[in-house]
Amino acid sequence: MALEWVVLGYAAGAEAVMLLLLTLPGLGRLRAGLVTVTRNSLKPMLSVVPFCLFLLMDIYWKYETRPTCDQEHACTPMEHLRHQKSIMKSQRNGLLIAAALLLYWLLFSVTNLVARIEQLSQRVEKLKRQD
Repeated sequence: MALEWVVLGYAAGAEAVMLLLLTLPGLGRLRAGLVTVTRNSLKPMLSVVPFCLFLLMDIYWKYETRPTCDQEHACTPMEHLRHQKSIMKSQRNGLLIAAALLLYWLLFSVTNLVARIEQLSQRVEKLKRQD
């Protein structure tokens, strides 16, 4: 299961880098190319959403099937420690899922806004030339 989390981490990292490049000021000529690349990569990156839902269901399943210690001395200290580590990993993975989904939504929104701004600036230039 660790490979799935690595893939999700790389996807979130790629989303963060693209978002950072789109929002950096002063990239005039590169921005058009960045918008094109980002818009073309949004559809394949949409697979992050069902992948995150699958991993979220995996976390839930692990939570539901975890061993419980009904009595005070039913679990050994080693089992208790393993259970605590599992909870910490689940919380970390939950944060990774939330970050990947949030970054995808931000990337989608920012890309559409930048594309819209470019269209409006081209329209303004066209109107200035007509006058």
